[in-house]
Amino acid sequence: MNAARQYIELYESHVEAICRHGSPVMNALREQAFSDFKRMGFPTPKHEKYKYTDVETLFSPDYGLNINRLSIPVNPYEVFKCDVPNMSTALHFVINDTYLPARPVPLPDGVIAGSLRDNAEKVREYYGCIAHTSSDAIVALNTMLAQDGFLLYVPKGVVVDCPLQLVNILRADVDFMVNRRMLVVLEEGAQARLLVCDHAMNDVHFMATQVAEVFAGRDSVFEFCEFEENHEQTVRFSNLFVRQEGNSQVRLNGVTLHNGVTRNTIEVALVGRGASLDVGGIAIADGREHIDNNIFVNHQVPDCVSHELFKYVLDNEAVGAFAGKVCVSHGAQHTEARQTNKNLCATKGARMFTQPQLEIYADDVKCSHGASVGQLDEAALFYMQQRGISRDEARMLLMFAFVNEVIDLIPMDALRDRLHLLIEKRFRGELNACTDSARHYQGALSPDNGETERGLQELKSRQAKRKGQAGLDYAKARKELQELKCQGCNICRQ
Repeated sequence: MNAARQYIELYESHVEAICRHGSPVMNALREQAFSDFKRMGFPTPKHEKYKYTDVETLFSPDYGLNINRLSIPVNPYEVFKCDVPNMSTALHFVINDTYLPARPVPLPDGVIAGSLRDNAEKVREYYGCIAHTSSDAIVALNTMLAQDGFLLYVPKGVVVDCPLQLVNILRADVDFMVNRRMLVVLEEGAQARLLVCDHAMNDVHFMATQVAEVFAGRDSVFEFCEFEENHEQTVRFSNLFVRQEGNSQVRLNGVTLHNGVTRNTIEVALVGRGASLDVGGIAIADGREHIDNNIFVNHQVPDCVSHELFKYVLDNEAVGAFAGKVCVSHGAQHTEARQTNKNLCATKGARMFTQPQLEIYADDVKCSHGASVGQLDEAALFYMQQRGISRDEARMLLMFAFVNEVIDLIPMDALRDRLHLLIEKRFRGELNACTDSARHYQGALSPDNGETERGLQELKSRQAKRKGQAGLDYAKARKELQELKCQGCNICRQ
C-alpha cells in the first residue's frame, strides 16, 4: 500500500475517535490538515527540502497508534529526576504523545506549564499559526493526528528563573507511532529556559513526529536545548517554528547523541527590529545512523542578527545532511547573518551532504556562509601517538575538540559541563543508546491502586497490533519493572 494512503484511510476510519479524545482547538485544524496531506502526500527525494531523506519508505511500516487514549499507568515522577549536577529543573513528562499531569512546582503567577489539551483558552490564539499545513506534509500529518502535547506560557514581564525540563519517552511493546505537539508563548519582556530530552525504550520500531511552535514577544528571552538519545530503531521527524518580535533573543541548541533516523526542520522568522537568534547543533552518528538538519532563517525586517553553527561527526557508514538557508527580505537593511557548517568523517564509509545558501534582497547587509567536510588530521594523530597517546585516544580527543565550540554555546553552565562528559563518553563508546529505558520506572506502577489495576487489565484485554489501539502489554511491563533495577538515563536519570 502507498504510505500516504494508509494514513489517509486511518484518519477517515478513526476521525471520530481522534476528535473525541482531542481538544476543540486542535480539532478545528484537522480537516484542513487532512485535506492538505491528501493533496501533497509524502515528499519524495525529488522534493528539494527532503532530498536527503527517504520519507515515504520510513513511514511505510504499519505502526500502531494510541488513538483511543488508553490510560498509561506509569508515574515516572516517583523515580525520574535530572542528573545534571548543580541544576534543579521543573520536571514534566510526555509518555508517547500524552502529557502526564505535573507535580506542583512553584512557578511565578500566570505561568502555565502543562497539557495542550487542558489549556484551550491560552492555546486557541497561537496553535497552528506558524506551523502551516499547506506547505509541509509532515506538519499536516502531525496536525491531523496529534491529540495532546506540552504548553509553556509566560505572561508579560515574568521571568522564570528555574529551567523547565520536558522528557519525551517512547514506550511500547509493538512497532509504534506518536504525534506530539509543543507550544511555547513568551509575551513581552518574558524570560524562560526549556530543556527537552528524547528517550526511546523497548526494542521495537518507533516513529515520532513532533511539531513545536515558539512565539517570542518583544524584549523576551528564550533558551531552548534539545537532546536526542534514542536507539537505532527510532525514526524522528521534528519541525520547530519560531516567530521573533522586536529585540527578542532566542537561542536554540540541538544535540543528537544516538538515533536511528533523525530529520530536524527549523524555520525562524525575525519579524521585529533588533531580534537576535543563535542556533547551534551537534550531530554524532555511527553505524548506519542518519541525521538530516534543514534550517531556514528569514530576516523580514532591518537590524536583526542570526548566527548558526552546526558540526557533525560521522563514523562507520553513518550519513549526515545539512541544508541551511538564510533569506534577507527586501528592506531588511543592516542585517547580520552568519552560517557555518563543519563536518568530520572519521571513516571512508561515512557520507556528508551539505548545502549552505544565502538569498539576499537588500544591499546594506553583512552576511556569510560556509561549509567544510574533512577527515581526521593524520599528522595530528601521528604527533599525539609519538607522545604516548594511543591512536584510539587520539581520535577521541580530536573529535571532542572538534565539537567543543558548539557545546560552549549552551548558556546553562551545569548543563554544558554535563554535556562535555556525555560527549566524551559517546566518543569512547561508553555511552549506550537509551534502549530499554522503561526499566527505569521500577516502582512507578503502584500495585495498591485499584484504578491502575483496572487500567492494566483493560489494556491487557484490548492489546492489539492494529492501528487505533495502544498495543502495550503492561503486565509484561510490570514484571520487567519488578525484576530489573533502575539504571537511569544519561541526561536525566535517577
